[in-house]
Amino acid sequence: MAIALYPGTFDPITLGHVDLIQRATYLFDRVIIAAASNPDKVPLFTLEERVELIRAVTAEIDNVTVIGFDNLLVECVREHNASVILRGLRAVSDFEYEFQLAAMNRHLDPEIETAFLTPSEHYAFLSSSLVKEVAALGGEVGDFVPPEVGQALAGKFKS
Repeated sequence: MAIALYPGTFDPITLGHVDLIQRATYLFDRVIIAAASNPDKVPLFTLEERVELIRAVTAEIDNVTVIGFDNLLVECVREHNASVILRGLRAVSDFEYEFQLAAMNRHLDPEIETAFLTPSEHYAFLSSSLVKEVAALGGEVGDFVPPEVGQALAGKFKS
């Protein structure tokens, strides 16, 4: 059984993430979405809120599980019996950083592979940071995030 773990901050989850998740479910028997606590970033949504939003957005996808984690990624992968770390590449600029992460993870555990997927072309520009910026300035984000996420963003930016 091929299990992939898709880690990220998902602050918030975007339609680009959802696109990647849906396509990954055709490649792997099970996909675990792992929201990182990521102490180096100051997320808009708490870890619990991010996990709940991801669960709401992926509820209709049978072979997806959602977790939060705050430990070393390879440890999380091992804990959940996954064999693949799934990462998204939007642009060439993502590649160098992702290549370094993959090499480090391979060094930490040579039995864990990293697989890269690219988003559909109309999501290639999309990032959680851009979505938050648009929402914070009162812009419409409905083309970028699922409705549940749009509502949550509106709630965060009420003033």
